[in-house]
Amino acid sequence: MNREEELLKKRFCDLADKADRRNIVTFTEFLNLNELNIFYQTEKELSFVKCSSFGGYENAERQIIAFIPDALSYQEPSCHFPISCIRVQPLHEKYADALTHRDFLGALMNLGIERSVTGDILTDGASAHIFCVERMADFLCRELTQVKHTSVRCTLTPPENVHFTPKVEVITGSVASVRLDSLLSLAFRTSRSSLTGMIEGGKVFVNAKLVTSNGYKVKENDLISARGLGRFRYCGVSSETRKGRLIASIEKYIG
Repeated sequence: MNREEELLKKRFCDLADKADRRNIVTFTEFLNLNELNIFYQTEKELSFVKCSSFGGYENAERQIIAFIPDALSYQEPSCHFPISCIRVQPLHEKYADALTHRDFLGALMNLGIERSVTGDILTDGASAHIFCVERMADFLCRELTQVKHTSVRCTLTPPENVHFTPKVEVITGSVASVRLDSLLSLAFRTSRSSLTGMIEGGKVFVNAKLVTSNGYKVKENDLISARGLGRFRYCGVSSETRKGRLIASIEKYIG
């Protein structure tokens, strides 16, 4: 681990220790996939507390970790995690730009905030839901008034009221096996050999855990994220060809 990763690991240990000593629940801010992977590497050292993760909605990529002392029960994470959701809509739909995830993220970063205080951004045309830590919600609602050239209004909405169904493309094809490189090749329509560097270079995550082995065996319903390419869910194998190849299906997230 480099120094930055060691500091993050120490932060996890400090939060877990604080939760245990004070008998309170402590939280990280939003973690990206690499940070979540570092947490999973550290989790065994934190067995004296319960750890739970949530990002505001099911299958969120960016998540907050809660450290929970044994004495406390912790249910209904969507209600208790310090997460707010902001609905961003154009003031005048007719004159709104075609806005992308990058546009909304850029508008947030222009406010001078750290990326760690915001979670996933779910876009829907010129509108979006932005998850953030509770303490930033009022600030964002007040200061986020423009995205690209579009004037917007922000309103708070309970995270549990956000029912997000990602747009997916179902891809079915034959693979030699359910190795990670084979499924990546099927999802992103590129050769297995061209993906070797990406996997070994630490850019592919399975269920938010870093995987650097091309031959890693993917399990049904695993969620695979590849930096710069996207993510997909492995659905399973439906049949086998006469030549012994497997007919695999995946759901590739496209929006």
